[in-house]
Amino acid sequence: MIRLERASKSYRSAPVLMDVELSVPRGCLYGLIGPGAAGKSVLLKMVAGLVLPDRGRVVIDGTDLASLSELELQQFRVRFGMLFQNNALFDYLTVGENIAFPLRRLTDWSEERIQARVLDRLKAVSLPGFEDRLCAGLSGGQKKRVGVARAAVMSGAEIVLYDEPAAGLDPVTSQRIFELLKEEQRTSGATVIMVSSDLDRMLSVTDRVGMLYRGRLVFDGTTEEAKASDEPMVRQFVRGLVDGPL
Repeated sequence: MIRLERASKSYRSAPVLMDVELSVPRGCLYGLIGPGAAGKSVLLKMVAGLVLPDRGRVVIDGTDLASLSELELQQFRVRFGMLFQNNALFDYLTVGENIAFPLRRLTDWSEERIQARVLDRLKAVSLPGFEDRLCAGLSGGQKKRVGVARAAVMSGAEIVLYDEPAAGLDPVTSQRIFELLKEEQRTSGATVIMVSSDLDRMLSVTDRVGMLYRGRLVFDGTTEEAKASDEPMVRQFVRGLVDGPL
């Protein structure tokens, strides 16, 4: 469903991603791990067509994103749901309006159906009754949960990208979020790439894992293979060891 072929990206001549070869099967929940500034968020934006590679290709369901016009790319992104690391909420809108935004833009649902879906998503992320609050007045953790609710509100999204879905959340809410995302993925059959620093909880829901280090994909395998890996960098990062090459 998602394939990167020797994808590379640099900013001001500084390489961020280098010759990344990655294949994510259809219906897979894929976890992307690695130290800070490894290129994880840039890879997600590349998959969504928000950033195009300087070299190589990004192929989504057989379509090379570089072959699309800007209008075609915008239409293609209707197939995506995405949670950005900084949430990307509209602070001047209410929580409910933020979550309903993609439904009102991209569907012909009735207002009654939209409101029911919004309330359902808020309940799922433990924010019932928040629909009329302004996002500007929310805490960081609450904004993150609203972002998760909005990313998952399009029930027909074929590809969903989550950038740190549990950042700033307490352990109980964090676990609830990961279980929600797994349930959503299993129900919809979507292909998901998830970036998270909360490895223990993320690895409890993923099918496969990739590790980026200094812009290179140094590991790609099943979650169990990642947990059992003897590759020094993977072993140190997954197990949280102080001593090692990182």
